[in-house]
Amino acid sequence: MPQAGIRELFMRCLTISILAIGMAGSVSSQQQAAPNHGGGATYLSEISNLPVEKIGRDDLIGITVYDAPELTRTVRVGSDGTIRLPMLKQHIPAAGLYPADLENAIAAALTGENVLVDPIVTVSVVEYRSRPITVVGAVKIPLTFQATGTVTLLDAISRAGGLADNAGADILVSRQSSAMNDKPGTLIKRIPVRGLIGGGDPALNLHLEGGEEIRVPEAGRVFVLGRVKKPGAFYITDGSESSVMKALALSEGLDTFPSHKAYIYRIEGGRGGKNEIPVDLKRIMDRKSPDVALMANDILYVPDATGARASLKVLETTAGMGAALGAAALYVYH
Repeated sequence: MPQAGIRELFMRCLTISILAIGMAGSVSSQQQAAPNHGGGATYLSEISNLPVEKIGRDDLIGITVYDAPELTRTVRVGSDGTIRLPMLKQHIPAAGLYPADLENAIAAALTGENVLVDPIVTVSVVEYRSRPITVVGAVKIPLTFQATGTVTLLDAISRAGGLADNAGADILVSRQSSAMNDKPGTLIKRIPVRGLIGGGDPALNLHLEGGEEIRVPEAGRVFVLGRVKKPGAFYITDGSESSVMKALALSEGLDTFPSHKAYIYRIEGGRGGKNEIPVDLKRIMDRKSPDVALMANDILYVPDATGARASLKVLETTAGMGAALGAAALYVYH
């Protein structure tokens, strides 16, 4: 190829390269400038990998003021729900605002106090602390986490590793009157486990906003002692009614030389009073008398054939030791 042709080809390639670099720079400049004009919160939230939610007390927020490095910083929202910036006299309310709304509030404050003429502000949430959800009680991994994005009751239970084997029949959900303040009073909801897990009623799978405590009480227990093959404490985990015959079945039946009579010891009225209820085992087992219902914390005691009975204090001590040593078994009715 002649030297003139080579020179012309080289100049043409150089021109194309310069144009490509210029176009790339223009696009890059537009992408960087875009967040400063209404899209900043979303862009920065994507960087911090947090969804855009309302800002609350104790949240850590990132503030960027274009061409003002002395104002660009991270700030934690105070207990009064406000933030402070250098060179500004006023506190700026932040709690309850979305990042885009706080951008406008900061810009207005900077303009109003003649700090900047036309400030460009972006705000993102670096860390949420104002939206705690606590899961405690009969779950595998009790924990507290922050509600970001959509969180349901089942999500919270799943984060806690699921229900423990001794979980009761209901889940209690308490919520502050407002997740953004400390007003007294809580709203209590009782959610049946069977309805929630079975999915029969989607309304039971509450949407959580932060500020909730989810408490899973342990199931009630009945204690079976005396002349049975497997004495112990048995959990009632799904709210079904217990009875003498079911308790005997779980304790693997009567041992040798049992009495025909058994006794139920029950705390009555919540005042510490204890009631002894005689039960005719033979008539119940022969289906000549109806089965007798048991309540949580009842002690069913089967004496030997002589009818000799242990004192209630001894029975209570024995029942307590059995539970402490892990003798409690699962008592599940379906």
